[in-house]
Amino acid sequence: MKNPLEDRASIPRAWLVDLDGTLYRQKPVRLAMALELAVFGPHRIRLVQAFRRAQEALRLETSPAPAFADAPRLSTRAQSPYDEQLRRAAEDVGQPVETIRPLLRHWMEERPAKWIRMFRRQSLLKEIAAFRASGGKTALVSDYPAQAKLAGMGIADLFDLVVASGEPGGPTTLKPSPEGYLLAAQRLQIAPADCLVIGDRHDADGEAAARARMKFRIVS
Repeated sequence: MKNPLEDRASIPRAWLVDLDGTLYRQKPVRLAMALELAVFGPHRIRLVQAFRRAQEALRLETSPAPAFADAPRLSTRAQSPYDEQLRRAAEDVGQPVETIRPLLRHWMEERPAKWIRMFRRQSLLKEIAAFRASGGKTALVSDYPAQAKLAGMGIADLFDLVVASGEPGGPTTLKPSPEGYLLAAQRLQIAPADCLVIGDRHDADGEAAARARMKFRIVS
C-alpha cells in the first residue's frame, strides 16, 4: 500500500506551460493563417517561412546536454534568440531587421489572435485554472513573444509569470535547452523536481523537461 505522504510529495507544485500548439490547436490556426497570407499577404510568405526556418535552425543548434549528476546551469549567452532569429530571417530575405520586425509582429502575433482564441484548448485551460485555484503555481514558457497572444486569448491571468523569448527576462536559448523552464522554476521559487512541464513536442518541451529534471506531460 502506498504511503499517502509519498503520493503528496509526488504531486507537482508548479505547472510550466508551453504556448504555441499547447494552449491552442496549432494546425487549424496555421491553415487559417496560410489562407490569409495567400490572399492578403502573398509577398510576406517568404518572410514568414524564413523566420520559422531560422527558429528551427537555432533549435537544432541547441545540442543535447550530456547526462550529469548536478542540476543543469542556466545559460550565460547574452544575445536573445529572438533577435538572432530576426537577424537570420532579415538576411535570408535581404531586408533590414527594422523593416521586418513590425511585419512579423503583425503576421505572427497580432493577426493570428482571432484564430488562436477560436481554437483554444478549453479543457486544458480549465485544468490550469483549477490547479492555480487550488494553490498551485503556473508559468508560461515560450520560444516566441507571448504577451500579445495571451491577451488575445483572454488568459493572461492564468499565469503567475511569463518567460518568453523576445520579451524582457526571457531565455537566451531555445528549447530543448532547459533554460526557460529553469528560469520559471527559479522565479517561482519551486524546485525543478516539483515542476510539471506541459507541452506539445517531445523533441523540444519533453527534452527540455528531461534536462531540467522535471516531469513532462504531452498535449496532442
